[in-house]
Amino acid sequence: MQTSDMLDLDTLQDGLPGISPSWGRFLAEASAVCLHHHNHIRGVHLRVTGSFQVALEMHWTITIDDQVLRSWADEQELAEYGACGIAVLAILKLAGFKVIRRARKGTGVDYWLAETDQDLPFQEAARLEVSGILAGSEVELSNRTRQKTAQTQRSSCALPAYVVVVEFSTPRSHVVQA
Repeated sequence: MQTSDMLDLDTLQDGLPGISPSWGRFLAEASAVCLHHHNHIRGVHLRVTGSFQVALEMHWTITIDDQVLRSWADEQELAEYGACGIAVLAILKLAGFKVIRRARKGTGVDYWLAETDQDLPFQEAARLEVSGILAGSEVELSNRTRQKTAQTQRSSCALPAYVVVVEFSTPRSHVVQA
């Protein structure tokens, strides 16, 4: 497995074409709390498998205090939004796509993507489906990846779909192009 450069959660706070700075801060905080939940420290490596084989060094400066932890008491939402923060950065770094819009419920995906070198107006080039597991086994990671890959078929279009499942206890992520 090749070691690559880092994923800096703080960059989410600048926003992307389809993610406002406020939403980016929300996702970055969720990601940092998920990692904190398992006592991971800045610099922990996220092992990525699937269509990419790489270890990404994770960094953040977000302070995790009691108020932040109380805000994220719902562990299902915590894992969901924490995974979104990491997935958005990972797909940007690994596949060269940026989020340009959140998808509507029922489409089978979470985000629409465009190529990073594309200027306004953006044209959708790919789809992104994300799932988070706060703590789970390799079997759970594989099963969730299969489930989410099948789910992308709802938005029956010719655009490629990327599925990113993040498991935080290790931490690891399975990324596949569906």
